[in-house]
Amino acid sequence: MDSPGRAAVIVNPTKFSDVGRVRRRVEEVCRVHGWEEPLWLETTAEDPGPGQTAQALEAGVDVVCPLGGDGTVRAVGAAMVDSGVPVGLLPGGTGNLLARNLELPVESLDKALTIALTGRTAPIDTCRLELVRPTTSQLEARLEDEEGQPSTSVDMDDAVDDRTSPEVREEHRFLVMAGLGFDAEVMAAAPEKLKDRVGWLAYLVTGLQHLKGPQFTVDLRMPGSGQVRRRVRSVMVGNVGRLQGGMELLPDALADDGTMDAVLLSPEGIVGWVATVAQLTTRRRIGHRRVEHFQSPEVRVVSDKPVELEIDGDTIGSVLAIRVQVDPGSLLVRLPGTAA
Repeated sequence: MDSPGRAAVIVNPTKFSDVGRVRRRVEEVCRVHGWEEPLWLETTAEDPGPGQTAQALEAGVDVVCPLGGDGTVRAVGAAMVDSGVPVGLLPGGTGNLLARNLELPVESLDKALTIALTGRTAPIDTCRLELVRPTTSQLEARLEDEEGQPSTSVDMDDAVDDRTSPEVREEHRFLVMAGLGFDAEVMAAAPEKLKDRVGWLAYLVTGLQHLKGPQFTVDLRMPGSGQVRRRVRSVMVGNVGRLQGGMELLPDALADDGTMDAVLLSPEGIVGWVATVAQLTTRRRIGHRRVEHFQSPEVRVVSDKPVELEIDGDTIGSVLAIRVQVDPGSLLVRLPGTAA
């Protein structure tokens, strides 16, 4: 007879008003399904998930369940890559974007945990992102440009040249999408209290306040597919494409297709944004080119000036360039269906 399974639950305690009640509910669902008492690990400001994930894997658990916002899911998922242990997604925070894109329940902890314990295991892709940060002088140039004064442009080739100082290079991994420009500004500006009160609508409210932000010029490069240069308000590169509210930003993106999808948004003014939203929601082109989609296993984006970056909803700060590569089938997740 098989021994009972054991889950690890890695929880961000700041996302819940009564963590004790949530823990008791998780333990009860595990008992109902004949599983051992779960290993309960809480994240901290100093360690948002990687350390707890290492503890869980060392303990030999059968499934690791992040319970928090999209940032907690990313931190745990990144640490689980190539581990051979599945991730069970539990609803928490504002977005739950990966769960939504995988058609997992986001309104019921009981249902989500049941899938984590008894569902089928399937591989999905993850994305590796390398970024190049601007120097202090380049940041100062951006501030001058925003004040209407001449800006020192950034050489696009030098930004990702191998000679770039390692001090301004970083590597990250994401599961959902990365965004440059408008969406990163919105993520950074959305008040936490408003998100707690109205959920994803907080991003809509904040977004309306940032519609008139500055555009920037990017080179989008894809191996084997050439290069395009555009003036844009936002660039997004995604493993999956559904946003809060059900909008399909990347309608062809699949979590397990071994490639990434990118979109360039180039609206001008309020009227341009209205047309852009209409195109995204109806998939029809209205007016001149405002929404362009691309697909590639590797995407490199280089900006003419420092722009804000977000990864799975976490703001990363200003960057000059990013290179994103897909890592096919590198993460196991639990999905609805009967386990084999």
